[in-house]
Amino acid sequence: MNRPPENAVRVDAEALNAFVGGVFERAGVPPAQAAFLADLLVANDLRGVFSHGTRQVAAYVGHFREGRLNPAPEARVADESPATLVVEGDGGLGYFAAHRAAGLLGPKALEIGVAAALTRDHGHIGAAGIYARVPLEHGLFCFVTSGHQLGLKPGQSVLHAAGGSPMAFALPTGEEPPFVLDFGAMHDLYPGAEHVDEIIALAPGTVFRALGLGAVCQALGGFLAGVPLDPERAERRWPGADQGSFLIAVDLARFFPLDAFKAEMDAYAQAVRRMEPLPGFEHARLAGAPEWEQEATYRNEGIPVAPQHAAALRTLADDFGVSAPL
Repeated sequence: MNRPPENAVRVDAEALNAFVGGVFERAGVPPAQAAFLADLLVANDLRGVFSHGTRQVAAYVGHFREGRLNPAPEARVADESPATLVVEGDGGLGYFAAHRAAGLLGPKALEIGVAAALTRDHGHIGAAGIYARVPLEHGLFCFVTSGHQLGLKPGQSVLHAAGGSPMAFALPTGEEPPFVLDFGAMHDLYPGAEHVDEIIALAPGTVFRALGLGAVCQALGGFLAGVPLDPERAERRWPGADQGSFLIAVDLARFFPLDAFKAEMDAYAQAVRRMEPLPGFEHARLAGAPEWEQEATYRNEGIPVAPQHAAALRTLADDFGVSAPL
């Protein structure tokens, strides 16, 4: 799980945003798209989701340099019905296709009651929670997952079969922070993880549940998006465009008065805060609350950037001739 880094330097969010946008532009990303990517990555840092924030910039620009991803994609709606849509990513990063799909889901779900979207032909979408938050402005429930190209081989640990296993669930609230559960089902269970053998020995049921959730992510976000099980069957113009995503939005007001539902969610969050936290933790809170609180703090005090992260950003500054804010 993401934790505030130790020995961190504080960096102003706006300065970091400008820097990241500048790096992307120097890497060949059009200005508007570069600014869009910077906004989303810095937003993740502000929420404390450091694993999917500006740490990713070096990998992304590496994909552009190597010709693995399209730095200037034009995501487009390839198929649409009243309740569904398919967005093509044009071989670029998945942020563009997934965010467009999330934005189009809201009006569809309000009209029909439920809507689903699939995105394909793109790279990494980043944190699934980015897109689960988008339909919240309409008071909708949203589920998001993603899959990627596997390369399963006989003799490998079955842990490889679950892939990256990202998923996010978002629910509207009233006065409390929105409920956003954003996680990888296999986190701490990836092959080679520090405590994976101990977890398997102590809680095998937990491991099997995580494997099952990962399989669902791969089926809906991968296979359904045209990412084949075997890499040899993949046909791609851009070799890094090996991911897809799947999103569902539901109009909760079709089942229960929305204001009443939000009031129950608020009461739920308040009740949880009065409970005893898990051992080793200071607070008991629903998902989404820590990110909400950290965003306010980091926007005022600066984003904590770990030493290794800071070094990577300085390297990018040198490589692309952009002044680093740290």
